[in-house]
Amino acid sequence: MDITIRLAEPHEYTEVGEITARVSLDDGFLDDGAEDPYLLVLRDAASRAARADLLVAADADGTLLGTVTYAPQGTELQDIAVPGEAEFRMLAVAHRARGRGAGESLVRACIARAKAEEGVVRLVMSTQPTMLGAHRIYERLGFVRTPERDWEPVPGLSLLTYKLEL
Repeated sequence: MDITIRLAEPHEYTEVGEITARVSLDDGFLDDGAEDPYLLVLRDAASRAARADLLVAADADGTLLGTVTYAPQGTELQDIAVPGEAEFRMLAVAHRARGRGAGESLVRACIARAKAEEGVVRLVMSTQPTMLGAHRIYERLGFVRTPERDWEPVPGLSLLTYKLEL
């Protein structure tokens, strides 16, 4: 399968936001479902693109398969990163595209960006405990759990953390 990883284009932001939101809704990752206020953040791809690298996976005909936000070191979209670390967030692959390698390709693109970024020695990320498919990708690519960095962005929402030493 031919998958291209590239920056999202402005005319794609609405679709990218909807892919991100649909995955969280359809997979049950939002406690309040369609009423969850975090949906606004997930759908706001334009804001992410303005503050970080909004990447998409597209197949040969240009159909968007998935997305991830790569936050270079020191940018405001980082949640857990410290100096010397880059972070990625909001990895989402559309249901119709699962099993085709889009998620792994997006994570590999984040790894490549982190390796190319001056001063970055580690790539970090947070994930929900129930995102088991994503955990398999991370572990296959060499990420290791960092339980000492696990956190709760809001009460009752525990996030696991991983790191990859570059």
